[in-house]
Amino acid sequence: MYARSVMTDTCAPVAPGAVPRVRRAPARPLGLTLAELDHMHVADRLDFLRDVQADWVVRLGVDPARWRNIEGVLEFFRDGELARPGSWMSIVDASILEGLERGTAIALGLSEDTYGNPGSAEWASYLRRLGDGELDRRSVHDAAWSRAEQAATEHGVALARTLGVAPSAAEWRFYQFSQVYRWAMRNEPTALLALAGPVVNPRIRELRVPFLTWFTDVSTPVPAYRGCAFAWALSRLNPVGGAFSALGLLLAYLPNLFDDFLVDTGRRER
Repeated sequence: MYARSVMTDTCAPVAPGAVPRVRRAPARPLGLTLAELDHMHVADRLDFLRDVQADWVVRLGVDPARWRNIEGVLEFFRDGELARPGSWMSIVDASILEGLERGTAIALGLSEDTYGNPGSAEWASYLRRLGDGELDRRSVHDAAWSRAEQAATEHGVALARTLGVAPSAAEWRFYQFSQVYRWAMRNEPTALLALAGPVVNPRIRELRVPFLTWFTDVSTPVPAYRGCAFAWALSRLNPVGGAFSALGLLLAYLPNLFDDFLVDTGRRER
């Protein structure tokens, strides 16, 4: 259901296929809808996300750095002037933000309203389990995190399709790389096995565990920003030709970030 997000401002006509504008309610805690988020500039979304973590997630008594990696994605969108309001990329991004915002509100007991976003309930469960100490093991944590973002992402993709907003070829390829990120979080043993293969650089094979741990760390924006930069460059060139298996993309994509990993973790000087 998307009823809450399609409440239009009677003073603002809606173009066909666009996410409708809605009245702003700045004082409403954790109540911005997908439509409102879609119409925000990326820099404002970044401020919003940081506020959700610093002002609200912290109240749950957990480390508030739950979505620093998403900050890295937004920083890349901001610097690259991507995800402009009304675009396919913007709608999907807004759905991700709506899901984590509503999940936070539900986890705090402020509301039970998911705004029709399946990611909301998943994020609420993630935050509650985090507070209860159920996600102390990294692989368990990452799987829960990934499922929540996946649910909100798929909601955004479905909504864009319903609205008739199609991705560009580059946006769709970039989305496939984002799928690899979430897949790796849910399938750590398989990803590590792939990175141990004979076609992989021996140095990467040697450091594959800390490398994958760095890549999927939600508490820092660095790997996400650098991963987005490389994924967007690949997406614009289309070197993978449309063969979008998770393992194939992982091996085409992740090793190219190895030098960034070495620099960022102090294993190599800049």
